[in-house]
Amino acid sequence: MTFKAILALATGLTMFAVPALAADTKPQIGTFGFDVAGMDTSVKAGDDFVGHTAGKYMAALEIPADKTNFGMFTKLRDLSQERTRTIIEKAAASGGSPGSEAQKVGDFFASFMDEAAIEAKGIAPLKPQLDAIAAIASKADYAELVGRNFKLGVPGPIFMCVGPDRKNPDRFVVQAGQSGLGLPDRDYYLDDKNASFVAARTKYKAYIATMLGLAGYDNAAARAEGIFALETAIAKTHWTCVERRQAEKTYNPVPVAELPNRFAGLDWSRMIAGSSIPVQGEVIIANPSAVEGAAKVIAAADLAVLKDYMAFHTICDAAAFLPKAFVDANFDMYSKTLGGQPEQAPRWKRGVDITSGVLGEALGKLYVAEYFPPEAKAKADALVKNIIAAMDARLANLAWMDPKTRVAAREKLAAFTPKIGYPDKWQDYSALTIVRGNAKRATEFEFNESVAKLNKPVDRSEWFMTPMTVNAYANPTWNEIVFPAAILQAPFFDPNADDAVNYGGIGAVIGHEITHHFDDQGRKYDKTGRLADWWTAEDVKRFKEGTDKVVAQYGAYEPVAGKKVNGELTLGENIADLAGITIAYDGWKRSLGGKKPKAIDGFTGDQRFFLGFSQVWRQKYREPALLQQLVTDPHTPGHFRPYVVRNIDAWYKAFNVKQGEKMYLSPEERIKLW
Repeated sequence: MTFKAILALATGLTMFAVPALAADTKPQIGTFGFDVAGMDTSVKAGDDFVGHTAGKYMAALEIPADKTNFGMFTKLRDLSQERTRTIIEKAAASGGSPGSEAQKVGDFFASFMDEAAIEAKGIAPLKPQLDAIAAIASKADYAELVGRNFKLGVPGPIFMCVGPDRKNPDRFVVQAGQSGLGLPDRDYYLDDKNASFVAARTKYKAYIATMLGLAGYDNAAARAEGIFALETAIAKTHWTCVERRQAEKTYNPVPVAELPNRFAGLDWSRMIAGSSIPVQGEVIIANPSAVEGAAKVIAAADLAVLKDYMAFHTICDAAAFLPKAFVDANFDMYSKTLGGQPEQAPRWKRGVDITSGVLGEALGKLYVAEYFPPEAKAKADALVKNIIAAMDARLANLAWMDPKTRVAAREKLAAFTPKIGYPDKWQDYSALTIVRGNAKRATEFEFNESVAKLNKPVDRSEWFMTPMTVNAYANPTWNEIVFPAAILQAPFFDPNADDAVNYGGIGAVIGHEITHHFDDQGRKYDKTGRLADWWTAEDVKRFKEGTDKVVAQYGAYEPVAGKKVNGELTLGENIADLAGITIAYDGWKRSLGGKKPKAIDGFTGDQRFFLGFSQVWRQKYREPALLQQLVTDPHTPGHFRPYVVRNIDAWYKAFNVKQGEKMYLSPEERIKLW
């Protein structure tokens, strides 16, 4: 039976058996997959669930000097980096023939690691790009070079790329939208009340001057003032992070012929020509007012300032591949000032990350062969199937949703494509030539690969994360959920751990990604992945009544003194956390087949489920990084995410949580969406 056929039958009491593993294997953490020693049982679960489940661990946890935060994700990323480094070094030592993936991996990494050669070359590798900027004689010339920079990955006042059409997901289209800021968000330019933002502006202007000075530009401080003023003008046009979440508002088709008039001030024909993108028909504009505003800023700006702006971003974009002085200045700005990170990561780690970004699937096929055994994939598959079945059961009995909408929702779920571990088809790198010292070729390769998708059938087997990535994603346009191999390990997933812990860990992550397709934005896509209105007005009204409660609950959390979680910005992720843990719990119960789980080391099955959930969110932040996340990131900070259990009835019973305890919510206050 095919997987889709299984999903179509996933109703009622459908249950999928979890493959058994050898009896003599042991969990990687503790006796059943959870760090009991890290608990602080002097703290009541109902007062502070994180303190109860991880108080001792968190008290002893120190953020490594080369990180802005540290937790379970970052710990696994360290492991993934070390493993990938070994794979790279083996590939390099194999002496692969010219053009082979082994040669490309080895040469790219070796080129990055050859600091002596980089120092000797200085700024010379950037000279052709900087000379082209210097030769700009008009705004039309400038627009053409903006287009050429799309291929090179250099940020400009707007972006243009190729991606799936959200209203016709079986084709790729040209898209454009706001871009162009060197600081993380418009608030860093415009918020005068936040002292950290004001200080960041001063530091950023000094950074601009430093980078220009290192590259040999005179009057660097004055140029920096001009660049910063230009970026501030662009920032004023930008949509907020909350506005950019609204799927229907970011889909604005504009005929190519109308672009010059609709967004006057930018020479669109020259920019498109420079990009070499065969734009036909229309362009999907994500943020029309911001693009219009950026075009006006360009029209009003002094050409010399526009050239300085482009030169600076060209240098900044290439900083990782330039001499140490550039690398250090870039680290000081983005990691130390904005993230609070004291020390730079070792060069080999940076090299692994960059090589993985360029040749991720070439490395990925070696990674999964070494570190992701078939039995782990089989058990992860079973987890996914049980949790999808649990979600289907929830949808089948959802009282607040119109019956016709419920049917459509279940059809959407049955059409899901789960991707576990690694792609079925690996990316072909034969068209990528790696010559030591030329990183831009890799960027152009990726750009050309995306442009080549225009007017061709969509290949939905494509992945947008590598197997070595410690993360997961939901892609509403292709109605899929994706879980790379690297996240499918302890503490998220251990084939030898107690099932309750696994369901609380990776199960809640799986549930999270599944329910992203039904969150406040994911619900706007139908079973084919098309952005469409398939809910009734009453469905939307009743759903919003619930999501307003989510906004309010999370908006009360204050991770930094005076700075609370933005409930609107984080709404989608918070909905997914709430629904994800709910259906993961259902999925675990379903997997038991009606049997009552035995206690292990004095912990009931329900307790182990919630302990497994809390364990994956043990995380600490440096304050500047936390502040940046609160402004720009749609995720609630990790150490606040376990508090979602306040809404789950089973948690109250499992830990005997009583009225009067700090986390207690009365039954009518507990949010239930799915």
